[in-house]
Amino acid sequence: MKVAVVGATGMVGQIMLDCLSQRSFPVSALIPVASEQSVGQVVRFNNRDWPIVSPATALEQEPEIALFSAGAAVSEQWAEKFADSGCRVIDNSSFWRMHPEVKLIVPEINAGVLTKQDMIIANPNCSTIQLVMVLAPLHQKYRAKRVLISTYQSVSGTGQKAVQQLNNEIKGVDGPMAYPHKIHKNALPHCDVFLDNGYTKEEMKLATEPHKIMDDSSFKISATAVRIPTEGGHSESVNLSFDKDFDLDDVRDLLSSTPGVTLEDDPSKNRYPMPVTAHNKDDVFVGRLRRDLSAPNSLNLWIVADNLRKGAATNAVQIAEHLLHLGLS
Repeated sequence: MKVAVVGATGMVGQIMLDCLSQRSFPVSALIPVASEQSVGQVVRFNNRDWPIVSPATALEQEPEIALFSAGAAVSEQWAEKFADSGCRVIDNSSFWRMHPEVKLIVPEINAGVLTKQDMIIANPNCSTIQLVMVLAPLHQKYRAKRVLISTYQSVSGTGQKAVQQLNNEIKGVDGPMAYPHKIHKNALPHCDVFLDNGYTKEEMKLATEPHKIMDDSSFKISATAVRIPTEGGHSESVNLSFDKDFDLDDVRDLLSSTPGVTLEDDPSKNRYPMPVTAHNKDDVFVGRLRRDLSAPNSLNLWIVADNLRKGAATNAVQIAEHLLHLGLS
């Protein structure tokens, strides 16, 4: 298949290329797309150099699938043009996620809602993906009433400039600032921009996207998103209140048998999820399972995932794989 990767030189775009190769996606021709400054350069994919082109040139080459990860402005300008040409677009930006006619997909949860009419498909926020991978099976069995989330998000979620800021600060080097404050030896309760309601956009994504993915708004969600000085991997402390009571061993069995989820829950052996061990892996890791002693039918747990893989690139490629499986492309 002709596959375009829009934003091929970015952090997520590069991981998309890795995932396409590692998962043996049937790419007959790669069309890497980036900004005008990068046009004419090459990217390496499957032992071959592929020239970087502009979005307009990519359209002329008639890709069948396009993976977008170049920001909301690029998706707003180009996604519909690609879709109108007959190319299926899987968009990693925030632009299409809450559009009423665009599906928001985590394949393990709701790939079954995709149809032949879906030309633009949205990839959820990275923090949302790892949350719903654990929340969805628990909600199905115990019926969640309330979800409280505190995130501990790596600087790679902001992009290369933020990673460079952290590394510069570690080395004591002055450089461009991605954040309004230093991030090394710090924690910023500030992910994305603040809204009039006092929450950030990141927090509101966590509060709204799970309802759309799970097609269920019967439970309430509240989030606080924090940026911490780790280079990769997002972590979440999650408190769940259910309608039904639960047995912890049953919860462990349920999560252990959930595709795409790995249970790491043996504190006596210091075994629990961490960003450093989730790095470059596609599963979502969950551990520190324990009853909330302050409230009935309530559970505390800790969720970690590589935000550039399952939180972005891998999920997008999995959607493309599902389209192939259904013969939709």
